[in-house]
Amino acid sequence: MTLLEATQVRHLFGGLCAVADFNLDLQAGQLMGIIGPNGAGKTTIFNLITGVYQATEGSIRFKGTELVGLTPHQITALRIGRTFQNIRLFRDLSALDNVRIAHYAQADYSPLEALLHIGRYRREEQRIIDNSRRLLAIFKLEHLAGEMAKNLPYGLQRRLEIARALAIDPELLLLDEPAAGMNPNEIDQLMEFIQWIRTEFKLTILLIEHQMKLVMGICERIKVLDFGETLAEGPPLAIQNDPKVLEAYLGQESVG
Repeated sequence: MTLLEATQVRHLFGGLCAVADFNLDLQAGQLMGIIGPNGAGKTTIFNLITGVYQATEGSIRFKGTELVGLTPHQITALRIGRTFQNIRLFRDLSALDNVRIAHYAQADYSPLEALLHIGRYRREEQRIIDNSRRLLAIFKLEHLAGEMAKNLPYGLQRRLEIARALAIDPELLLLDEPAAGMNPNEIDQLMEFIQWIRTEFKLTILLIEHQMKLVMGICERIKVLDFGETLAEGPPLAIQNDPKVLEAYLGQESVG
C-alpha cells in the first residue's frame, strides 16, 4: 500500500527552484533514504511534507489525504513524526517534558476540562505521563527524566528527539540526518537502533543522511537529488554503481 505519494512537486524560493518535479512512492513498511550534496533540496522536501513550507506546485498525499495546504499541527495529527538536522529540543525543559509535549497534539480532553482539571483531564494526563516514561525507558533515558535537555550529551539529545517524535504514535517517521556528529561506532549502533524501532513501532521510515555506510546498510531504496532534481532512484547496489551518481555525488571511494 502506498503510504506517502508526491507527484510533480516543485518549490521556489523567490526565483530559485529548490525542488523540481519531485515524485515519490513510499510503500507502507519501507525504509527509504534520500541523499545528495548540501543544497540538493533534501530538507526542503521534509519541510514540504510536514507543512513547514507549502509546495509551489504539485501534490503530496498521505494515505490519500492531500497535505499541501495543511498546517504542521494538522499533519502531525495525521501521525507523521519527524526529527531535525539541527536538534530542536526544548532546551530548558526536562527530558520527560520534551516527550510529554508531543502527546498534546492528540490529547483527548477539552480546553475547559484542562482549565478546571475535571472530566477526562486527570485520566489523560496520567496516560501521557506513563507513556512518556515508557518511551524514555525504551530509549534508556528514564534515569534522566528530570534532566534539562540542554544538559544532555549530544548523542542522548538525538535519542530524546527520536523518542519525542515517537510520542505521537506515528505511522511515518522522517529522520533528518540522524547520524550527524556521530563516530563510526555510534553509527553502527544507530543502524541497529533504526531497524529496531522500525520493527518495534511498525514504522515506515524516510531518512536523509550523508553517512553512506548507514544509508547503504539499512535503506531498501535510495533517491538521489542534485540541485533540486532527482538524479537516480533504486536499491542500494544500483545506486552504488550508477555512473551519474558516482560522478555527481558519491565518488568511487565513498561507495566501496
